[in-house]
Amino acid sequence: VQLQASGGGLVQTGDSLRLSCAASGRTFSRGSMGWFRQAPGKEREFVVTSGRGTYYADSVKGRFTISSDSADKTLFLQMNNLKPEDTAVYYCAADDRTFNTRAGYTQARQWYYWGRGTQVTVSS
Repeated sequence: VQLQASGGGLVQTGDSLRLSCAASGRTFSRGSMGWFRQAPGKEREFVVTSGRGTYYADSVKGRFTISSDSADKTLFLQMNNLKPEDTAVYYCAADDRTFNTRAGYTQARQWYYWGRGTQVTVSS
Protein backbone atom coordinates (compact mmCIF):
# COMPACT_ATOMS: atom_id res chain seq x y z
CA VAL A 1 0.00 0.00 0.00
CA GLN A 2 1.29 3.41 -0.94
CA LEU A 3 -0.16 6.82 -0.23
CA GLN A 4 1.16 9.86 -2.03
CA ALA A 5 0.16 13.35 -0.94
CA SER A 6 0.49 16.36 -3.20
CA GLY A 7 -0.82 19.87 -3.67
CA GLY A 8 1.09 21.77 -1.04
CA GLY A 9 2.71 25.10 -1.67
CA LEU A 10 3.37 28.63 -0.52
CA VAL A 11 0.25 30.77 -0.15
CA GLN A 12 -0.83 33.92 1.63
CA THR A 13 -3.17 34.29 4.57
CA GLY A 14 -6.75 33.82 3.45
CA ASP A 15 -5.90 31.75 0.39
CA SER A 16 -7.12 28.24 -0.37
CA LEU A 17 -5.35 25.00 -1.27
CA ARG A 18 -6.56 21.52 -2.08
CA LEU A 19 -4.35 18.63 -1.10
CA SER A 20 -4.67 15.24 -2.77
CA CYS A 21 -3.65 11.81 -1.61
CA ALA A 22 -3.48 9.06 -4.20
CA ALA A 23 -3.70 5.48 -2.97
CA SER A 24 -2.27 2.38 -4.57
CA GLY A 25 -2.88 -1.07 -3.19
CA ARG A 26 -6.05 -0.09 -1.37
CA THR A 27 -8.96 2.31 -1.63
CA PHE A 28 -10.46 4.73 0.83
CA SER A 29 -13.81 2.93 0.77
CA ARG A 30 -13.03 0.87 3.85
CA GLY A 31 -11.46 1.44 7.20
CA SER A 32 -10.38 4.90 8.23
CA MET A 33 -8.65 7.73 6.41
CA GLY A 34 -7.54 11.21 7.22
CA TRP A 35 -5.04 13.99 7.33
CA PHE A 36 -2.47 14.90 9.92
CA ARG A 37 0.12 17.66 10.00
CA GLN A 38 3.42 18.36 11.67
CA ALA A 39 4.92 21.77 12.20
CA PRO A 40 8.64 22.23 12.95
CA GLY A 41 9.45 21.28 16.52
CA LYS A 42 5.97 19.95 17.18
CA GLU A 43 4.37 16.54 17.32
CA ARG A 44 2.25 15.26 14.49
CA GLU A 45 -1.35 16.31 15.08
CA PHE A 46 -4.61 15.26 13.58
CA VAL A 47 -6.40 17.61 11.23
CA VAL A 48 -9.40 15.61 10.05
CA THR A 49 -10.12 11.93 10.05
CA SER A 50 -13.02 9.81 8.90
CA GLY A 51 -14.25 6.30 9.45
CA ARG A 52 -17.36 5.65 11.49
CA GLY A 53 -17.64 9.39 11.85
CA THR A 54 -15.75 12.45 10.70
CA TYR A 55 -13.66 14.37 13.17
CA TYR A 56 -12.19 17.81 12.64
CA ALA A 57 -9.65 19.51 14.84
CA ASP A 58 -11.15 22.62 16.41
CA SER A 59 -8.48 24.74 14.77
CA VAL A 60 -9.65 23.82 11.26
CA LYS A 61 -13.37 23.30 11.76
CA GLY A 62 -15.35 25.34 9.28
CA ARG A 63 -12.30 25.96 7.07
CA PHE A 64 -11.12 22.48 6.02
CA THR A 65 -13.12 19.72 4.36
CA ILE A 66 -12.21 16.09 3.71
CA SER A 67 -13.58 14.25 0.70
CA SER A 68 -12.74 11.51 -1.77
CA ASP A 69 -13.33 10.88 -5.45
CA SER A 70 -16.05 8.58 -6.73
CA ALA A 71 -13.64 5.66 -7.05
CA ASP A 72 -12.35 6.21 -3.50
CA LYS A 73 -8.81 6.13 -4.85
CA THR A 74 -7.97 9.73 -4.04
CA LEU A 75 -8.49 11.57 -0.79
CA PHE A 76 -8.74 15.35 -0.76
CA LEU A 77 -8.32 18.05 1.83
CA GLN A 78 -9.85 21.37 0.83
CA MET A 79 -8.31 24.12 2.94
CA ASN A 80 -9.90 27.56 2.90
CA ASN A 81 -9.06 30.77 4.70
CA LEU A 82 -5.56 29.55 5.47
CA LYS A 83 -3.68 31.03 8.39
CA PRO A 84 0.04 31.15 9.21
CA GLU A 85 -0.54 28.64 11.99
CA ASP A 86 -1.63 26.13 9.35
CA THR A 87 1.96 25.99 8.13
CA ALA A 88 3.14 22.38 8.40
CA VAL A 89 3.93 19.24 6.50
CA TYR A 90 0.63 17.54 5.79
CA TYR A 91 0.35 13.76 5.73
CA CYS A 92 -2.45 11.53 4.58
CA ALA A 93 -3.06 8.38 6.56
CA ALA A 94 -5.19 5.27 6.34
CA ASP A 95 -5.92 2.23 8.42
CA ASP A 96 -7.86 -0.94 7.74
CA ARG A 97 -9.72 -0.55 11.03
CA THR A 98 -12.52 1.72 12.08
CA PHE A 99 -11.77 2.92 15.57
CA ASN A 100 -14.14 2.55 18.45
CA THR A 101 -13.34 5.86 20.08
CA ARG A 102 -12.49 9.40 19.04
CA ALA A 103 -9.04 8.85 20.53
CA GLY A 104 -8.26 6.31 17.87
CA TYR A 105 -9.11 8.77 15.14
CA THR A 106 -7.05 11.59 16.61
CA GLN A 107 -3.86 9.78 17.70
CA ALA A 108 -1.29 9.53 14.94
CA ARG A 109 0.36 6.52 16.57
CA GLN A 110 -2.79 4.46 15.97
CA TRP A 111 -2.57 4.73 12.20
CA TYR A 112 -0.82 2.17 10.02
CA TYR A 113 -0.47 3.56 6.49
CA TRP A 114 1.23 6.90 5.90
CA GLY A 115 2.05 8.86 2.81
CA ARG A 116 4.99 11.13 2.30
CA GLY A 117 4.04 14.60 3.36
CA THR A 118 3.47 17.74 1.38
CA GLN A 119 4.60 21.12 2.67
CA VAL A 120 2.06 23.88 3.19
CA THR A 121 3.42 27.31 4.03
CA VAL A 122 1.10 30.22 4.75
CA SER A 123 2.71 33.64 4.81
CA SER A 124 1.25 36.52 6.80
